[in-house]
Amino acid sequence: MPLAVYILGLSVFALGTSEFMLSGLLPPIADDMNVSIPQAGLLISAFAIGMVVGAPLLAVATLRLPRRTTLIALISVFGLGQVAGALAPTYEVLFASRVVSALACAGFWAVGAAVAIAMVPVNQRARAMAVMIGGLSIANVLGVPLGAFLGEHFGWRSAFWAVGVASAVALVGVVTRIPYIPLPEKKPQLRQELAIYRDRQVWLAIVITALAAGGVFCAFSYLAPLLTDVAGLDSGWVPWILGLFGVGALIGTMIGGRVADAHLFGVLLSGITASTVFLAALALFASSQVAVVALAFLLGLSAFFTAPALNARMFNVAGAAPTLAGATTTAAFNLGNTSGPWLGGTVIYADFGFASTAWAGAAMTVLALAAVAVALRLQRGGDGGGLVRSRLIAKGGAARGERTAPVAGTAECAAGSPTQP
Repeated sequence: MPLAVYILGLSVFALGTSEFMLSGLLPPIADDMNVSIPQAGLLISAFAIGMVVGAPLLAVATLRLPRRTTLIALISVFGLGQVAGALAPTYEVLFASRVVSALACAGFWAVGAAVAIAMVPVNQRARAMAVMIGGLSIANVLGVPLGAFLGEHFGWRSAFWAVGVASAVALVGVVTRIPYIPLPEKKPQLRQELAIYRDRQVWLAIVITALAAGGVFCAFSYLAPLLTDVAGLDSGWVPWILGLFGVGALIGTMIGGRVADAHLFGVLLSGITASTVFLAALALFASSQVAVVALAFLLGLSAFFTAPALNARMFNVAGAAPTLAGATTTAAFNLGNTSGPWLGGTVIYADFGFASTAWAGAAMTVLALAAVAVALRLQRGGDGGGLVRSRLIAKGGAARGERTAPVAGTAECAAGSPTQP
């Protein structure tokens, strides 16, 4: 695996810490800003909305810009967004800083994923994405609990300052270690990249990713108040349990990244099924301290076991447009990270209690399983994704007298990367 892929994973650590650390900071933010916990939870949705909108927009805007320069600019803006959040005098300013940070984070994810995928063969895509997602897992193991610890002892603003410092370190890594990556001789065509959205397998991949991520983060976003108000744990335990979720996420990413290339649908079905079971168990046993602690670990494991397969699936069905494929995956994950906390806040507002967020999350993952079943049925029926698109591209190339290369996601390219369970 190229060193640059690991540098991207290291950068994702800073991005992921900022994205998820609010799960352990909602109570102090709500108290300081004089808002309710569900309103504070909307800050998580604000970040996710910025990711949903920013990923495709920035992918298109930077399509013809040098990759390295784009990454440097985006991580710089992200770091400044953390500083703005740390200094925010009002809830509205903090909300805006989260959106700006999310836009930069989305662009970095989209461009970084395309760079990582471009540097490895097709049968190592899930493993390359696992390295990047590994940065996210380590953020859950170290960054998120550390943010909760800082918020508990030094105020929630100190967590934002810490992420700002981590962003500066990431910037140094990108500047010094990411090589110059030349643009292709033939400039990317926006119309050709947008053609991926004609493929129903692409839309199914979006739906699966959004529902799978949304189901888990519907419950995870409100895990801190569930631990303290329902399970009766002291707030000092929150950072450790969030860290336990992160340990599960790291283990899940390592396992999922190694098996997803060979058994993509098997990973999707087993991982999402496991998340559904764990969410239902969390709802049923929310008042049991032992059960909640164990389920936090298991939920992190199942969610991130599935993540490399979700990423690889999108690149398999949208390989003719790698930049937009990365952006679309980012947007899909954060569509889930938007809808999940929103749904969780909705059931809390309806006085169903914090444990009900796990039931709502389980409902989302059940729908994700149904979408996986549809995608698998289409795959076995001959629609593996990218087939129509590759024919259109090949036809256009033949008309110009060009020799076309195999498109990722087609049978010719997938020969070395079986995706059946």
